[in-house]
Amino acid sequence: MEIKRKGYIESLIEQGEHEHQDFKYQITDARKIARSISAFANNSGGHLLIGVKDNGNIVGVSSDEEIYMIEQAAQMYCQPEQQVHFKLFRVSGKNVLKVDINEADDKPVKAPDDNGLWRTYFRVADENVLASGTHVKVMQRKSEPIPDDVVINLTEKEETLIDYLNSHGGITLSGYERLAHISFIKAQRTVVKLCEMGIVEIQYHNGQSLITLSE
Repeated sequence: MEIKRKGYIESLIEQGEHEHQDFKYQITDARKIARSISAFANNSGGHLLIGVKDNGNIVGVSSDEEIYMIEQAAQMYCQPEQQVHFKLFRVSGKNVLKVDINEADDKPVKAPDDNGLWRTYFRVADENVLASGTHVKVMQRKSEPIPDDVVINLTEKEETLIDYLNSHGGITLSGYERLAHISFIKAQRTVVKLCEMGIVEIQYHNGQSLITLSE
């Protein structure tokens, strides 16, 4: 573990909480912090700043205790177990612990909810949200990039979805069911297939899981 001086850490705090950064005043429950680890690992990674309030005020931490709790969260309360990396910063006489979490190679990464049920979390803006069932299936599939010279033949139902997304931007899975007049299972399989092909993706907006065209 490294100890670094002030400067860099303040610049991070100025950014506020976002898709790749979360502030934690202190760690009191390894299960709860495991949800943050799960959310970052299922997205494209991120880091925690421990000893920083939501408003950006630095309060400091007792690093040994925090490190123990976070390691417990990563090893005992994440499935599969995750590796995290620590850096300790000294800012205005107080310790701030930066915890780096890499994107997981093996997804989805699950953590227990308040009832002890193992759930899949995903980082959206400055929040950890429950991943939708369709998104979990997308994570479970090992996708391979499609070469540019490959011609993709879409079915009528797949074209219906693409045409709608081109015009409207996004749709829920249930909305696609009604649009294409197909079952939930068929709709979900179609979306997972198109996600695997890199044509569509899952995004979250106002608490909803939306199917959108890939950028």
